[in-house]
Amino acid sequence: MQTTEFKGMALDRVPRKVGIVGYGRLGQSLVSHLLTQGPELGLELVFVWNRDAGRMAGSVPPSLQLQNLAALGERHPDVVVEVAHPKIIQESGAEILRYANLLSLRVTMTTHPDGFRLEGPLATMRSTGPRAVLYEGPVRGLCPHAPRNSNTMAAAALAAPSLGFDRVIGVLVADFSLKNVHVVDVELSGPPGPTGQTFAVHTHRENPAEPGAVTGSATVTTFWRSLVGCCQLPSKPGIHLC
Repeated sequence: MQTTEFKGMALDRVPRKVGIVGYGRLGQSLVSHLLTQGPELGLELVFVWNRDAGRMAGSVPPSLQLQNLAALGERHPDVVVEVAHPKIIQESGAEILRYANLLSLRVTMTTHPDGFRLEGPLATMRSTGPRAVLYEGPVRGLCPHAPRNSNTMAAAALAAPSLGFDRVIGVLVADFSLKNVHVVDVELSGPPGPTGQTFAVHTHRENPAEPGAVTGSATVTTFWRSLVGCCQLPSKPGIHLC
């Protein structure tokens, strides 16, 4: 990825110390960018935490490995990026927010069944044809059973407080023809106007992905660019949706 567009950014007034929670594909990519490109952008990696600490061996300098997430305050982070399981935020989100802003970035996937990581009753469902709707209903009912595949829906529910988790509809579709792509469609429609017509917006996104992958190829770059973009904003405490 070219970084020239980021050079010369005025980062003297924004967060500089960054902590990474999770060391899967996204975490590894962010750590690599922070170690190689972070210094010229005014960003300093201060810790990396993973549930399986052994996964960091040989790739994350020992001084940056955080063994106990509860001790993150000792590293004085300005921004913490969570790229782990949603349970981590449920368990430690409040503690993280005591010390730093929390960048909450995820994508949802509608793809080949092998790209899903489902839990509860959804995990036992089997497609009966080449394309099957596994879930259609309020996002609140989907998130607990598809925590890795419903993040775009959850972000929409948070960004639209007048609708929330009960009135934003989530649809999870298994399509055997989509072996190397994740597809996201967002449809928004307003109430009928005086003429009976409604305002509507429909976006369609196709993110290339390796067969069976949870994370699309473009998502890795998107996370890095979102982190850099977040650090250009005036520093404010809280969770950032990008």
